[in-house]
Amino acid sequence: MNIAIIVIGLIILAIVIFVLYRHFKVTKQAGEFSKQQMDSIKPLFDRLERGETLTQQDIYPFAKNLQTRVMTYKLLKESNKEDLFPTEFCTIIQAAQSNLANWLEFPTELNACPDEVEHIKRVTFDFDGQSHFVHYEVFKYRINEPHWAAKYGWIFGVVGPYFDDSKPYDHPSATFSKVNSINETTPEDEAMWVHDKLAKGRRK
Repeated sequence: MNIAIIVIGLIILAIVIFVLYRHFKVTKQAGEFSKQQMDSIKPLFDRLERGETLTQQDIYPFAKNLQTRVMTYKLLKESNKEDLFPTEFCTIIQAAQSNLANWLEFPTELNACPDEVEHIKRVTFDFDGQSHFVHYEVFKYRINEPHWAAKYGWIFGVVGPYFDDSKPYDHPSATFSKVNSINETTPEDEAMWVHDKLAKGRRK
């Protein structure tokens, strides 16, 4: 009896230690990742801090880059200079593409930016049965060798939810990829999974 209690106690202790380790590791990784993102747009930040005049030509390389597009828009908006952001990248699809790339690059996900990303389609669901709709942008992406996900080829990624009145750079809180090859599922199934498992739970 005492041995069983000790064994159970050790198992519980091991689980608690693992959860705490995982929590602190993820927190540390999140901090390092945020710093890397900020460093990537530091040249723009420094010029704004110095009060220098910027043009769309200065902004364009940062807006074109998947990894810096979202951060660049946020920085300009905070500085009341979002009018400098190139209009070709000021769409939900362009913003969603960058959000997906940033999410995939996070250390607890794929820890890598995809080498290619292509928009497939928008999938729409009835939100409440009263003609209110929710939208998800579905992409396919792939990562080259030697990354472990290269073996899947093209993979689906879902970004959303968006609503009829959403702005391009509104935060899509249910961005996700199950790392399923496009040959094994459909855009509709992937979007439905995200809608049911992630988006609905976050609205409660």
